[in-house]
Amino acid sequence: MSTESIDTDRVLAVATDAAREAGEVLMAHLGRLDPARIARKSAARDLVTEADVASERLLVDRLRAEFPGHAIEAEEEVHDAAIDDRPRWFLDPLDGTVNFVHRLPCFAVSMGLWQGGTPLAAVVHAPFLRETFTAVRGSGAFLNDVRLGVSSTAELSEAILATGFPYRRGELEHSNLENFGRFFYDVRGLRRMGSAAIDLAYVAAGRLDGYWELHLSPHDVAAGGLLVLEAGGLVTDADGGGDWLRGGHIVAAGAGLHAAIRGRLVH
Repeated sequence: MSTESIDTDRVLAVATDAAREAGEVLMAHLGRLDPARIARKSAARDLVTEADVASERLLVDRLRAEFPGHAIEAEEEVHDAAIDDRPRWFLDPLDGTVNFVHRLPCFAVSMGLWQGGTPLAAVVHAPFLRETFTAVRGSGAFLNDVRLGVSSTAELSEAILATGFPYRRGELEHSNLENFGRFFYDVRGLRRMGSAAIDLAYVAAGRLDGYWELHLSPHDVAAGGLLVLEAGGLVTDADGGGDWLRGGHIVAAGAGLHAAIRGRLVH
């Protein structure tokens, strides 16, 4: 299936509707979780709730019905084998689960469609904040139908940057804390939102001047990275290459700051 044969307008419409429906599922669970049913995955901080699972099942059901020829790679239950060049959805049904469990507002549904190493469409929906970020390759990025553009900031001293830290930070060679310290005294501010999808959406919207993070998964960045690209920003891995989907690390910023951020990172 070639990218030319994909109706990206329909894809975006279906994904946006599905993300908003999933957001309703999350909001119905917010503040109503049974603590005994909150599970832990790879580390005590890495949580999964019934809301994550319910949201993912809704997204998968919608996509299977509308696009039966597409593959799906989701965070919790579904991981279709990469046996061909089918269009592939990367789903995070609840990005920011720790925030969600603690009733903090920064959490989102993230949906990114890729094919052959190329991002085609993206939706990041933050239900508590009532914001829906969308993008189609070559058509720009939008927030609730308002076109987005990245920050033009070119000086670290004027920049607000965001990052995050891995769940298994006590077990990894680079926990990202050293990188945090490399920027701490030189930037206007550092933020830790707790959701990679929201971090990237905020870079696309110009709210954040740049973002980097290590030890990420494809579902964390597949949608948000396209938002930044379509808003006029640069997205690379920490080495400056193009393997930010599966490479585990990402740097996203406007052209004026991207090299300055990447140049300080150890990973």
